Amino acid sequence: MALNFYSILLRIFAPLIWLWLGWRARRAGGEWQIFASERFGVYAQPWDGDPPVWVHAVSLGETRAAQSLIAGLIARGDRVLLTHMTATGRAEGARLFAADIAAGRLRQEWLPYDFAGATKKFFAHYRPRLGLLIEREVWPNLIAQGRLAGVLTMLVSARFSANALKHVRQIDRLFGSLMKSAYAGLSLTLAQTQEDAGRLFEAGAINVNVSGNLKFDAQLPVVAVEAGRAWRVKLNRPIIAIASTREGEDAMFVPALTSRQDAFGSGVLFLLIPRHPQRFDEAAALLEQAGIDFVRWSVIRHDVQAKETLDRIQVVLCDTLGEMPFFYAASDVAIVGGSFAPLGGQNLIEACAVGTPVIVGPFTRNFKDAVQGAVQAGAAIQLTESDLVDPAVGAVSTALEWLNDEHTLEQRSHAAKNWVSQHTGAASRMLQQINDFQDERAIP
Repeated sequence: MALNFYSILLRIFAPLIWLWLGWRARRAGGEWQIFASERFGVYAQPWDGDPPVWVHAVSLGETRAAQSLIAGLIARGDRVLLTHMTATGRAEGARLFAADIAAGRLRQEWLPYDFAGATKKFFAHYRPRLGLLIEREVWPNLIAQGRLAGVLTMLVSARFSANALKHVRQIDRLFGSLMKSAYAGLSLTLAQTQEDAGRLFEAGAINVNVSGNLKFDAQLPVVAVEAGRAWRVKLNRPIIAIASTREGEDAMFVPALTSRQDAFGSGVLFLLIPRHPQRFDEAAALLEQAGIDFVRWSVIRHDVQAKETLDRIQVVLCDTLGEMPFFYAASDVAIVGGSFAPLGGQNLIEACAVGTPVIVGPFTRNFKDAVQGAVQAGAAIQLTESDLVDPAVGAVSTALEWLNDEHTLEQRSHAAKNWVSQHTGAASRMLQQINDFQDERAIP
């Protein structure tokens, strides 16, 4: 009854959902194909061969996190169906798995909207033998139709905050046991931490284990990392990355830079890296208004004379996508955004993986455990609300202090790499737990 009520309301409010997606698409850019037939469970291209392993990575972060897991599936001979909801996730999947797509080992599709009919047609068309949902994508009709189709559907590298549990309980107060039934419908749940596992069990998941965080297994491109380090040597200037800034944060950091003109005088180069491309022009306008000498990375990245330009400027506005490993490898310190406004934070693991110590702000609910672990290991510090009058100024000042203490900076760099190396292996553990679960189910 709860599922039927939810499905009726979803159809009633679908036009509003599509308007919201259209608004997101205009802001984010890219090809979202909101009304593509695939989003309604209609696929022109048939699936040939054995049933695939279906992996759902909703957006950019989940797609990157899934890379090592998907690589393991392909290495053992599985063909993979990779689905997304956002254009950034789909574009990143196309980039990461270009060779596998060309060879027919992987196919990309849009995940259908959570209509009963669309999800039913999705399972009927592809008939996956296994479904792996990355981190948090639990939809009631998707899980229900997967069970009806006999698909073992698993939530892996699952993170589940106290806020997420609160929201699930609020939904269930409106719809009965809608979400509790959805979580109970998962065949297996592999959580990132014990705390995540406990909250997922409270939400309704039954078979819950802890296997770690796939983001620690992210395979950073060696060529990009080496190129970033070589660029830093060539410039012979200390570099601070202000990375993955989100809404409102560029307007915090640009004044912070102008307040520290001494940094510019000492030769420090700042990399300002907005997370979303729709905000590149906005960040450029802020830099211009502040009178800061800057250059766009898209203008100089292939310019053989760029060093002469870079020697004169104070900030590089990094206005391209997919180059974060290069920027982190080139930087002495990374200030990771999404955490200076109440937005939940962004992934700091990539920076630590290349040995770049990190500064984050007060708001890191989406990466709470990773931030705590990095701070305890000495790889990062977190500025708290009680510490700060202006968090952006505090972060820039702290980064400059680190640059003046070469020994401590080197210790933090080693701590960052060691912390990441101690947590790798989540993908192999997940594959082993999935195999063990399947084997147990196969025993008569």
